[in-house]
Amino acid sequence: MNNKKKTCEIIVGILKNIYPDAKCSLDYANDPWKLLIMAILSAQCTDARVNIVCRELFKKYPDAKSLSYADISDVENIIRPCGMTKSKSKNIVLSSKRLVEKYNGDLPDNMDELLEFEGVGRKIANLLLGDLFDKPAIVADTHCIRICGRLGMYKEDFKNPLKTELIMSKLIEPKEQADFCHRLVMFGRETCTAKNPRCENCPLSSYCKHFLNNQSSPV
Repeated sequence: MNNKKKTCEIIVGILKNIYPDAKCSLDYANDPWKLLIMAILSAQCTDARVNIVCRELFKKYPDAKSLSYADISDVENIIRPCGMTKSKSKNIVLSSKRLVEKYNGDLPDNMDELLEFEGVGRKIANLLLGDLFDKPAIVADTHCIRICGRLGMYKEDFKNPLKTELIMSKLIEPKEQADFCHRLVMFGRETCTAKNPRCENCPLSSYCKHFLNNQSSPV
């Protein structure tokens, strides 16, 4: 086992102890279609806001079929707080239509077909594969990219989601990948924040290249 993989194994264990109940912060009520829609809406928007907006959206459009026939302007008005209103409203309606017409309401369980859905890239596809189908999946969001870079899994200024996904998928055990990414989100919000990370109180500091490189030199 290489050093990075061994370090990742330790980090996975530490985060598992801190956050034993790793789960998606989107309230999709175990409905695959809802997670698809909420994930599309979450682009450049907080999960908390998506949860609030989708209460109204799902009340008016409770399933994929009803949303697939929705008036775009009405959907725009509902999801406006999520930003990127025109593209997101179009994407969630078209994705609902695709789900109903091509898949009879059953979300496919493979990357290639998920990427055909409007508004779905690899990040969303991996979220769906991990949470809905228990498949190995690294969700290379901003938390994952930032934290794994600070930990030294690649250069800290590295900002490539696809390469991050490929690197981390080789370092994290397949069965741990989906939950690991959820734990990174929680850890990134509480401790390893984008600005002013709480390094002095970080449980991962002993394994963090960013922290070790930035400690003051002995006098």
